[in-house]
Amino acid sequence: MASAPSKLYADDVSLLVVLLDTNPFFWSTSSLPFSKFLSRVLAFLNSILVLNQLNEVVVIGTGYASCKYLYNSSSYSNHGLEDGRMPALCTRLLKNLEEFVIGDEQSIKEDPKGGTMSSLLSGSLSMALCYIQKVFRSGSLHPQPRILCLQGSPDGPEQYVAIMNAIFSAQRSMVSIDSCYIGSHNSAFLQQASYITGGVYLKPQQMDGLFQYLATVFGTDLHSRTFLQLPKSIGVDFRASCFCHKKTIDMGYVCSVCLSIFCKHHKKCSTCGSVFGETPVELDSLSKLKRKTPE
Repeated sequence: MASAPSKLYADDVSLLVVLLDTNPFFWSTSSLPFSKFLSRVLAFLNSILVLNQLNEVVVIGTGYASCKYLYNSSSYSNHGLEDGRMPALCTRLLKNLEEFVIGDEQSIKEDPKGGTMSSLLSGSLSMALCYIQKVFRSGSLHPQPRILCLQGSPDGPEQYVAIMNAIFSAQRSMVSIDSCYIGSHNSAFLQQASYITGGVYLKPQQMDGLFQYLATVFGTDLHSRTFLQLPKSIGVDFRASCFCHKKTIDMGYVCSVCLSIFCKHHKKCSTCGSVFGETPVELDSLSKLKRKTPE
């Protein structure tokens, strides 16, 4: 696969792809109302557009059962300076967000997932990377892309393979994945995503100061970060999810051919049919190996 092309018109021009968690199960139990969360996010997005007139913002909704592009500032950049910012940003984004949430809630009623509270993070990550690859192929002059995950829902072990594939794709394309996790516990998936791709993982301690966290930590472009002391990942959880029961495990059996992971020993790998070894593997070490040598 060809490496990512030379990227910049300038060091401080950014393409920020924001993955916005809209899972109704999470927000119905969160101490921070979704309306207040959204108002802080909108102020942050507007500040990104104001920092540099060449900056671009793309927002993707991460729902319970679906994902959707909600806003793209480049679509309105030719309609006047104001159209790419407030109030056009609020009007267009809020309209699309309302339609998306209604549709996502309807899909929940039609096809419930049996109590799984996770959002479709793997889908929104894939959509973000597809959009960034489209930008890469548009020419050598374009903003520096990065992804920001605004997530509150817990990890979905059934999405482990798809999310790890997206993480390594981002690493190969030199796209940083930043993570702002507002759930009650840390997200192992987002910790790994930020650590592997060189992004920033943050779990805010005070939700009332969410805008300040977003502006000071995630508002800086990648070039400016080399001059700043940003939060560093400590105690990253590298555990994997087994392919058979979709559970997070510390020790497991790994296929030597396709690297499929299982919590119990099998005579043959159900993925590729290869014969299994007898010794379980510490999955923390396996994930670190993958991080160093992605395919």
